[in-house]
Formats: sequence, C-alpha cells, structure tokens
Amino acid sequence: MHIHPLERKWIYLVLVVIGLFLAAIFYTALVRNIHPPSHLETIDSASLHLSKEFAEDKLGVWTEPDGTIKVTVVAARYGFYPREIQLPAGTPVTFRIASADVLHGIHIPMTNMGTMVVPGYVSEITTTFPKPGEYPMLCNEYCGLGHDHMWSKVTVVAKDSWPAAPGTATIGR
Repeated sequence: MHIHPLERKWIYLVLVVIGLFLAAIFYTALVRNIHPPSHLETIDSASLHLSKEFAEDKLGVWTEPDGTIKVTVVAARYGFYPREIQLPAGTPVTFRIASADVLHGIHIPMTNMGTMVVPGYVSEITTTFPKPGEYPMLCNEYCGLGHDHMWSKVTVVAKDSWPAAPGTATIGR
C-alpha cells in the first residue's frame, strides 16, 4: 500500500491536533478539576406546575431561614416566570430553573449568570450582583417564533433596602 508523502503529512497533522485536544481535555479534568455535572436533578416537565418547588405560587424569591436567597424560575414559551425579580446587591443568590417545554438558555448581560435550561432537568446556578441596577434576563437559545419576546427583569437594590426577613417570600409569590 502506497501513501503519498503529502497525505502522510496531513495524517500526522490530524493526529497531532487530536492529541492536543485530548491533552486539553485531560488537563482541564485532572489539573483544573473541571468536570461535567454529575448529580443531575430530574423533574417531569409535563407536571412541572404540580411540583412542590415549581408550582405557580412558589415561583420567585425566597429568603431561607439561614439567610440564603433562592430564586425559582420556570422558562416556558415565551417568557420567564416570574417576569420581575428583586434581589439585594452583594449577596450570593441561587437560581433554580426548570423548563416547561423546550430547550432554553438564561443569560443576564454584564454578569456571570448564564446557563442552559434543559427540559426534564433542574438547572442551578449561584451568582452575586455587585451593584444595584436593572438587569434584563434573556433567553439565549432559540426556542421558537416568540423567542425575541422571552425576557424577564431583575432589579438589584442596595442591601440595606432589601425588604425580606429570613424565612419569607418576596417578589413573585
């Protein structure tokens, strides 16, 4: 079997590139300790509105007894529910998001808040909003003809203006 010298060079080049990609994967996994999610939380998208956490009257911002802030959001064609969320600045906030229908993405510009919302799974992300202001929460994954209307508003207020006491619900309840 004869392989032309130019083809042999391309084969070597492809093997080197594949080796570099594999080395990058192993480096991030072993040295940087970056792994895909392992403890996936599943949920039935068809009965999402009947669940304890994602029922319509449970959506919005909750201040837990230990002082942590949790936001439950449902992404559905064509909006995020609740439509308006108020949060304190400089405080870690955990978002728990589920999709009622198709694949969605959540992105809040000028923050590190961004995640995919896959039907049948609960997405969880924790972020801190450093300064007060209004932030749009946008869908960054095309989800149908009304995709451009899929948004919500996050209003971040100064920590001393935050109205919630531990164990209480705030906006969206």
